[in-house]
Amino acid sequence: MIDERALANLLVAGRIAGAGLDVFEHEPAVDTRLVKLESVVLLPNMSSASVVARQDMGEKVIVNIRTFTDGHTPPDRVLETMF
Repeated sequence: MIDERALANLLVAGRIAGAGLDVFEHEPAVDTRLVKLESVVLLPNMSSASVVARQDMGEKVIVNIRTFTDGHTPPDRVLETMF
C-alpha cells in the first residue's frame, strides 16, 4: 500500500527514479501527476489476469457456494468488521 500523493512528490522531486502500479489508492481515480510522469507505468488492476488465477478464483466461488448451501460457514467471507 502506498500514499499516491507522497509517491508523486518523491518522483517529482527526483528522490526516486520511477514506479509501476496496478492498484490505486482511490480507484478508479489516479493522482494526475502520476499519469503525467514518464517515469511511471500505470496498468489496470491485472494481477489476477492469468488463466490459472482465474480458475483458482472460480473454484473458490464454487467451494463457498457449496459450503453455504450445505448450511455451513463459507471459508472466504468478507465480514463487516473487516472494514
